[in-house]
Amino acid sequence: MASEGLIDGLSVGVEVIASKEMKDGTLVVTAAILKEVSLVESPAFTEARVLEVAAEETVIEEISAPTEVADETQPESEAAVSEDTTPATTEAAAAPAAEASRPIIKAATAYGDGTTRVRHGITSMGRYTEHKVKAALGNDESRLWVAAAEDRVTAAADSFSTNPAFSPVQYLSNFVSNTNFGRPAIDAVSKAALPANGMTINIPTLVTSAGGGSSVAPTVASTAESAAPSDTGMTSAYTSVSVSKYAGQQTISLELMERSDPIFFDQLAIQLERAYAQATDAALIALLTSQGTQAATAAASSAGLISYVSTESPAAYKGSSYFAQNLVANTDWWSALLGYTDTTGRPIYNAYNYMNNAGESKPGSIKGTVLGLDLYVDKNVTAGLIDESAFIIAPETVLWMESPEAFFSVNVVNSMSVQTAIYGYAAGKVLIPAGVRRFNLT
Repeated sequence: MASEGLIDGLSVGVEVIASKEMKDGTLVVTAAILKEVSLVESPAFTEARVLEVAAEETVIEEISAPTEVADETQPESEAAVSEDTTPATTEAAAAPAAEASRPIIKAATAYGDGTTRVRHGITSMGRYTEHKVKAALGNDESRLWVAAAEDRVTAAADSFSTNPAFSPVQYLSNFVSNTNFGRPAIDAVSKAALPANGMTINIPTLVTSAGGGSSVAPTVASTAESAAPSDTGMTSAYTSVSVSKYAGQQTISLELMERSDPIFFDQLAIQLERAYAQATDAALIALLTSQGTQAATAAASSAGLISYVSTESPAAYKGSSYFAQNLVANTDWWSALLGYTDTTGRPIYNAYNYMNNAGESKPGSIKGTVLGLDLYVDKNVTAGLIDESAFIIAPETVLWMESPEAFFSVNVVNSMSVQTAIYGYAAGKVLIPAGVRRFNLT
């Protein structure tokens, strides 16, 4: 098996006498006592390989009786190794040692007469499966190898359970997580870059009394010849918005930082960014809830949804002068939309180009249309078909400002760890409350 490259790795066991650790964490052994040398499938050092096998190779050996086969003897003429690399005494001992370590496998009765011992190349479940398939396709050599391997497992209980060192745990590069929800609510409103300075932002505002504010807008009226025009002084105000910092950190041990697979850092960054997205999205939903306008009561049904949209969309325009365009709803409303049917049982929203089609909502997308509004499904919205479980929004009436995300890291000496954090600044405001209509359950 060494000569065929199946198991040709070399691993040494030593007793370290002297060593020193380098700055990069590498342990440099300067003196050691060699205790043993093992033949392995995957050596610690890739180049530690058997280059030449001095022992005689015999693929199939026939014997006359079903008795135990003695170890093959090695002719002296074949035991020689290059004299410039190994002393003669070592050469003499190498051949019997190599020969003694070679496994002897008895072929199964189905493919032999009980007197044949076969050397095979099946060293893993992958190779076993390969030759199992080839044997089924009629390959005689694979059939013989599979039989020999199965006979050995039966006779000697030689398996991964008894040889766990040859079955290392493998990790895939892909990473499984359930955090990829995005920021649907923020996508449904107006967005802008956050000013570079200050923790409070004043937004000039002019909201007429009809819209619920105290400012006054100029007026224009029909004016007779030579008469004075309408003269109403404009009064405006500032709407103050507080800037908030959103941050989260991870404490990483020195060992994890220096000896982990690089995928750890990739996924750590991704998960921190997703956590940041969830926190900021939830913050905007809280603003919609506290600063929006409560809608007229409606039932948690298809008819109630129609009433909600038909009543509150015009109300949003009437109160803000902007059109309602978006519907932000939770996953329970999404489920309801997918299940709503007409009196004949045909789906109303989860269908395409039907005569009774009232919009489009599909299982494979959190975006769709409902009664003319663009649907944004957001899992962070209050659960259930209850108050504040959905919002009709005129996007111009809500402003979300934020800075770019950033990462900050610092060394913690007393624990030899590193703390890394994601952070950013954001501020949100419902500029015209009438432009946000909160669902109000009957």
